[in-house]
Amino acid sequence: MSAQPSNSTMQDGLSVKAYRGDGSILFAFDLDETLTPGLAGFAIQCTPPNSPAFYIPNRLGFHSGTTTATTPEQRTWIPSIQAPFQKFSWVEFPPEIQPGTYCYTITAMYFSPDGGLKTGPSADVSLELTPLQKGPLSVGFTRGYMSSQAYAQKFHNAEIRPQKSLDYDTKPYQAQYEWLGYRARQLVFEFIQECLADPTITVDMFAYDLDEPDFIHDLQQLGSRLRSVLDDAPLHTKKGALEVQAKSRLEASAGAQNVKNGHFKRFAHDKVLIMKKNGQAVKVLTGSANFSIRGLYVQANNILVFDDPATAALYEQAFNQSFDDMPGFEKSPIASQWYDFENPILGSYSACFSPHQSALVSLSKVATAIQNAHSSVLFAVMELDGSGPVMDELKQLGNRSDIFSYGITQSDHGLNLYKPGETHAILTSFSYLTKKVPQPFRAEWSGGLGQVIHHKFVVVDFNDQHPVVFCGSSNLSAGGEQDNGDNLLAIYDPQVVAAYAVEAIRLVDHYHFRAAMKSASHVKPLQLQSADAVNKWWQPYYDKSNIRYFERSLLCS
Repeated sequence: MSAQPSNSTMQDGLSVKAYRGDGSILFAFDLDETLTPGLAGFAIQCTPPNSPAFYIPNRLGFHSGTTTATTPEQRTWIPSIQAPFQKFSWVEFPPEIQPGTYCYTITAMYFSPDGGLKTGPSADVSLELTPLQKGPLSVGFTRGYMSSQAYAQKFHNAEIRPQKSLDYDTKPYQAQYEWLGYRARQLVFEFIQECLADPTITVDMFAYDLDEPDFIHDLQQLGSRLRSVLDDAPLHTKKGALEVQAKSRLEASAGAQNVKNGHFKRFAHDKVLIMKKNGQAVKVLTGSANFSIRGLYVQANNILVFDDPATAALYEQAFNQSFDDMPGFEKSPIASQWYDFENPILGSYSACFSPHQSALVSLSKVATAIQNAHSSVLFAVMELDGSGPVMDELKQLGNRSDIFSYGITQSDHGLNLYKPGETHAILTSFSYLTKKVPQPFRAEWSGGLGQVIHHKFVVVDFNDQHPVVFCGSSNLSAGGEQDNGDNLLAIYDPQVVAAYAVEAIRLVDHYHFRAAMKSASHVKPLQLQSADAVNKWWQPYYDKSNIRYFERSLLCS
């Protein structure tokens, strides 16, 4: 990847900035206010490597966006040259990534006197959508699109396993798994395959949820080269829990002495693989994704791999402390502080391990960064109902007018601090389309019982001078940091931070649209605004009292 997290251009009063995510791109637009009269939206033309150009399509149109008279077969997608995006930002996730440079032309579209559209200023940007890697660090995200029009159309809301079991044939589900798990799944299986291929490699593993059949099969192939710490909270030891079977199989292949159960005060919540050669840790995989069907294929999650012996050795220290003396972890040196690293390519990053005697050991750094945010805070956090300084700061973002914030969570029940149009913050929760779904949209699958938004990351000032992302397995609450085995990372590289920012915005936009769809009706359908609208769609983006003004100014800066 390029050393820059974004690419920008300006032409004839139109500014465009493109931020690179994990196989996705956030486009941000700005336009001189003198050029806004008659603005119909923005068209995006994509020219993939070695493929013909096409216009990215829009699900909404000017006349038939969500009416019951329009069937999915009649009109599902409309090229943006005919149905331009009426937003000043857009997240694009190409369905199939090809190696090479993607070229994009963004054109401001205007209403013409004859009732059609005409082109205005255009600007070009190009990016290579290569895997997200910076020095020793590789990052991957799941698609997080189980509840989506894309999954409904591509896989017809198909179940992701025939039954809850470790023994079903996974081959018929591989296309779904590769699409849903995306780069996060790829990193997990590349890591374990690398370990299997070299008989001199041993592996230490923390696992919380553990029921992905192919992953467990690969673990069994390691035999006695595997040591593991498995969570033994009631949800993983009760009758019917697949983790009970997984534990038995690992004990049979690795030896019972190599498989430890535990839960610290509450959970052994890490999801970590440590690769060792000749007894020395050389590479580590961590993140928010459990090694489970839901973790990799239903939930929005992230995986990080550090190909760095010093980082891996620190994780190995945390593993050994847990394996040898779990009750003593919170008083051990490994739990007492943040540990700092410096890499010539990746730059600075830090790691912290819980449980701690005080949650402030880890959470003060995160809370202080949010408090001192200069321009933005973006986050994807599973639950916001916990306690502690980070939860307090995130809950209060809706009351701050000095920064822009975007947030996604599983449920925003009981949170009344976010009032779009009155603050500089938007909070969106998981939502999916079901019952009375307006055409041309299809009903979506809920993803089943349990969490769908499973990320735990906070991004501060992603396109400013001092960006940082906090991520890992920690739920960022005081109770978890004092009771659970977890790890928390702080990464300062602009490229990595920008990718997490794109992920937050991608998910907020995805589920915010679903929430809007729930209130769409025949009287007030969700469709593009026509030329004769009294209140123009673009006006909030130039109103200094509106969040959209802050969004336009920030993203294109």
